[in-house]
Amino acid sequence: MSDQAATIGPVSTADTDFNEDRARHEALSAEITEHRRRYYAENAPTISDARFDELMRELIDVETRHPELKGADSPTEQVGTFSEAFTPVRHLEKMLSLQDVFNEEEVRLWAERVSEEAADAQYLCELKIDGLAIALVYEEGRLVRAATRGDGVIGEDVSANVATIAAVPQQLRIAEGLDMPELLEVRGEVYFPSADFEKLNESRVAAGEAPFANPRNAAAGSLRQKDAAKTAERPLDFIAHGLGALRGFRPHSQSHAYAALDAWGLPTSPYWRVVDTMEEVFDYIHEFGRQRHALVHEIDGVVVKLDDIASQRRLGATSRTPRWAVAYKFPPEEVNTKLLDIKVSIGRTGRATPYAVLEPVRVDGSEVEFATLHNADQVKAKGVKIGDTIVLRKAGDVIPEVVAPVVAARDGSERDFAMPESCPECDWTLAPASEGDVDLRCPNARSCPAQLRERLFYLAGRSCFDIDRMGYIACTALVQPLSPAEPVLKDESGVFDLHMDELLPVRVVVRDPDSGLPKIDKKTGEDKTATPFARKPDPKTGEVLPRKTAEAMLENLRGAKSQPLWRVINALSIRHVGPVAAQALAEHFGDMDRLIGADEAELADIDGVGPAIAASVKDWFAVDWRREIIERWRAAGVRMVDEAPSGTEAVAKTLAGATVVITGAIPDHTRESAAAAVKARGGKVTSSVSKKTSAVVAGDKPGSKHDRAVELGVRVVPGEEFEQMLAEGLGEGDESDPE
Repeated sequence: MSDQAATIGPVSTADTDFNEDRARHEALSAEITEHRRRYYAENAPTISDARFDELMRELIDVETRHPELKGADSPTEQVGTFSEAFTPVRHLEKMLSLQDVFNEEEVRLWAERVSEEAADAQYLCELKIDGLAIALVYEEGRLVRAATRGDGVIGEDVSANVATIAAVPQQLRIAEGLDMPELLEVRGEVYFPSADFEKLNESRVAAGEAPFANPRNAAAGSLRQKDAAKTAERPLDFIAHGLGALRGFRPHSQSHAYAALDAWGLPTSPYWRVVDTMEEVFDYIHEFGRQRHALVHEIDGVVVKLDDIASQRRLGATSRTPRWAVAYKFPPEEVNTKLLDIKVSIGRTGRATPYAVLEPVRVDGSEVEFATLHNADQVKAKGVKIGDTIVLRKAGDVIPEVVAPVVAARDGSERDFAMPESCPECDWTLAPASEGDVDLRCPNARSCPAQLRERLFYLAGRSCFDIDRMGYIACTALVQPLSPAEPVLKDESGVFDLHMDELLPVRVVVRDPDSGLPKIDKKTGEDKTATPFARKPDPKTGEVLPRKTAEAMLENLRGAKSQPLWRVINALSIRHVGPVAAQALAEHFGDMDRLIGADEAELADIDGVGPAIAASVKDWFAVDWRREIIERWRAAGVRMVDEAPSGTEAVAKTLAGATVVITGAIPDHTRESAAAAVKARGGKVTSSVSKKTSAVVAGDKPGSKHDRAVELGVRVVPGEEFEQMLAEGLGEGDESDPE
């Protein structure tokens, strides 16, 4: 060994860690810079906002460990970038970004830091609109320039395009008590209304153009049209949320500035609020977290600012963000993933519905592998292809939905989807049920395994017979052919005649309840199978015994026979007839035979029914095998008549004429039983709150309907007072519609 070699020694762990972090810093910086270029300059991002946030947080973590890696050109020190398609223009004051935080602890840490310069501070809370940041410059009240944020110093001059937005005044109006400022630089957000986004994408796909991935991209793409006439065709809107350079106007607070902007005719958000404590800040965050999908525009969080402008000036800013404001980001509800395939499922009324098979991705707290695509026209309208990277949305408990393709990520391997000609489960030819029907349906209504499986699962649900232990796997087992024997059920007529002996031999391919696809055994690669009704044979005697769940299912089937008539009607899976229409039919007729014998005109005249449902009901009962369902259920003891209360048992009409909305968990009631109790007392139950609503019954975790009631001044009845409301009504003058 040479002397030189002997002096080198082993490489330290610290050196290795630093080298790895430096390499990661370089890779992250390059990746983030490229994504910013695609997002800001090309309006064609290829990753979700949530993924971009992850990359930025990782870069910040690396720079926290090694501050020497953070130079002036680091993405953490920059705001954005700009396109060369428009004339560059320098902002009068630098347009900063906002520091993002992702949990309450980070908000509190920010508040602790600012409190050193602003004791007893008030906070202004407002919504973080997902749009395109714009700076408007007014001189003596006249709009002279509009520019995008760009890199914060240089933006793009989009004055001609902004002039087409009706919400942006070309001339400020005279305001009482306010002088017209000599110079006013207004910061705000141009956004694309959520309701118009889907229509825009459909029109773009129909014209052979690439759809936008989300409303923010639609806003940016619309504003960056080279021809202002094209921008004028888009329903863009604007909300102001800050100020830059000023002469002739010195607001003492952010809220004072907003009041002045409003007076001059510049639109500000109707939702901003000044609060005194962090608890009120979190109340605001939670309130609009619940309402985020009920607003006219998309939001991805809440901005919290110090209201006092003198405190803002003392705190100042970093090279990228003001120290006096922070953006609380809601958990992501949109992610990007791969669309592996498009398959078709058959519903309980025969409707053929395309659904997306996805590369598994975690979104909104759960892993998603499938998403709805509604029908073939929707697939075409969204412009998605098999193999696309797509934007996936899953908001709260909403079924996952494919929003749009990420066109910029295509590599040419993607292919179009074609609707199959035949049912994937029974091979009957798919066809529209009637002229003008956009949906294809399987006409094998009686014995298509898919339709029967879905009808059984539906009739076992809470809005029908409420049969516990009769889950999706059990329903699948009952309709699968048992080679060489027939399936246990050919239709639902025999469901109440089931007995254990015919259930014990059943083996079933386990399917996913969302997609209907077989689940795969990861070890063998084969379809998973199960014996849903029988235990494993006794190894000594070979005896096969029933599962406790199977015994419970049969017991629950026996108990379900006494359910009220409306649940029986709902369980028939008549097209267009759901719980509301079923209750209307049951209340009107009270007897299955009377319903069967009614003519179409009488049915159509019932409140909550109408001509389409009336025709569907008559069509259903006109089929022999469907009437056989009624007769076999009747013979098995299923209730077919509702006995009207009489004498002292009659229910007083304490809510006659009242319109009631029920939200949250009501003590001692399911949602259905609470609604039935209101209707029995003459009230009407609706799902949305309006000025005509008589009362909102708010149980535990009521959600946005409670907030809407408070906003409109509608009476709110606490859940624990529900029984009192049923007994006493709403009081004189409160029970009927105000108009």
